[in-house]
Amino acid sequence: MARGAGLLRRAAPALIAYTSVRLAGLVLLFYWSHLKHHGLWPALATSWDSSWYLGIADHGYAHHLDNNNLAFFPLYPVLVKAVAAVTPGSRATVGVLLAMVCSLVAAAGIYAVGERLYGRRTGTVLAVLWGATPIALVQWMGYTESLFTALAAWSLYAVLTGRWVWAGLLAALAGLTRPTGVAVAAAVVVPALLALYRGNRSRRMVAGALIAPLGWLGYVAWVGVRVGRWDGYFAVQKLWKNQWDGGADTLREVRRQLIYQGHPQPFLLVVTACLALSAVLWLVCCVRDRQPLPLLVFTGMLLLVVLGSGGVYFPRARFLLPAFPLLLPFAVAIARARPRTLVLVLGGVALFSAYLGAYMTLVWTGPP
Repeated sequence: MARGAGLLRRAAPALIAYTSVRLAGLVLLFYWSHLKHHGLWPALATSWDSSWYLGIADHGYAHHLDNNNLAFFPLYPVLVKAVAAVTPGSRATVGVLLAMVCSLVAAAGIYAVGERLYGRRTGTVLAVLWGATPIALVQWMGYTESLFTALAAWSLYAVLTGRWVWAGLLAALAGLTRPTGVAVAAAVVVPALLALYRGNRSRRMVAGALIAPLGWLGYVAWVGVRVGRWDGYFAVQKLWKNQWDGGADTLREVRRQLIYQGHPQPFLLVVTACLALSAVLWLVCCVRDRQPLPLLVFTGMLLLVVLGSGGVYFPRARFLLPAFPLLLPFAVAIARARPRTLVLVLGGVALFSAYLGAYMTLVWTGPP
């Protein structure tokens, strides 16, 4: 208990800085929304995927493939329904507030990972950078990214500190939150298997490794039972055109955006830059810097799933939002800079994030 309280005290500056960055983005969005005579709250609470989650919270899941809300994992809508049952306000409001709270939990977990590996200054910078990514506005929308990142960050921290059962439980919950929960499970299972190979026979480690994939596997199996076919979940994903193709569709779209598109959408160029930079960072920086195996497995699996699947192109940057270990090389470099340089860099990326968040919501015509 005392150790956890001490970690939270050390994380306080990171949480304050993170909240300041996100509030700046919210203020700009509010001002821009006012100029365009748009409502701010509907954009945060009921747009695009948010409406799917709210529909699940209101009416549950479909029994047939023709209504493919089964593509959305259950933990977030279950939490929205449960919290809304005991608090005032609509489920849409609860969904946004829940995402905001989860974003703070995620920022604290990201800080904890950064602090353990490189110290308090790097942990703080890492949390701020996560809050200043180009599509960070999603962290305060009725989406699952904040909840998933919180579970992933604390699961990774638990692995790094040898708390295997906690790591497995959090990974199982992540597997009930998003399809990419398989990446969190792998970040627990792969290091455990390697430790077993080296002769470590810890019962807690084995238990954590066995628990980790249960959330993802359980939901996939439940969907199969729900629709009456063993591959039911994958059939649902096929309806969304999210089929594994080894990255062929991603490469085609990247080439189209960079070479053949005469007047590319600015938002799609940002998405393309995020995808390309993420792949390069993992290959060149994260592997070269020999990040701990759980972090490498997590980001590697996440990239494999996101870049290797076909389907809709424009949400890909959002799908990579939980991949905070990719920001570690930047965080380490910025943390070592002079205070003035640190403030200028973090302030610049925060302003860009605020602008792009407003642009994504009010100008871009598709989902984030």
